[in-house]
Amino acid sequence: SDMLIEVDTFEDYLAALPENRKEAVERLHQVIVEQLPAGFEVGILGAMINYYVPLAAYPDGYHCTPGEPLPFLALASQKAHIALYHMGIYMDQELNDWFVAAYQAQVPTKLDMGKSCVRMKNPKNIPYELIGDLVSKMSMERYIELYEKNHRK
Repeated sequence: SDMLIEVDTFEDYLAALPENRKEAVERLHQVIVEQLPAGFEVGILGAMINYYVPLAAYPDGYHCTPGEPLPFLALASQKAHIALYHMGIYMDQELNDWFVAAYQAQVPTKLDMGKSCVRMKNPKNIPYELIGDLVSKMSMERYIELYEKNHRK
């Protein structure tokens, strides 16, 4: 039931969004790109805006989709919410705990979070600065290390 937007670039993705989502998604993207640690690249993968480890840096890529780069973050506008996926957060309990506490301290509404997914229903309550902090806290090297520990047998 989720809206899959089939596009190739961030600009096209933004253009395809409903008006009430454009500003929030654009601002989230800006914050993420500003705070993204060195090495990660940006592109559209799986109909989402992806911030990923390029194959040049990690040729093994993603175990779920062989031949594709290893995803780190993803941003998607879905029917009822904007979703931010952070693939590192559920592999790093300390980071997870910090984020949950900081979110609850800053945002009046309850945190709606799955294993690696933060769902934001109301753009007015998006803690942009906090999302930026979250993004900046895990280097590409650290992420690859965690990923290998969790997924490489």
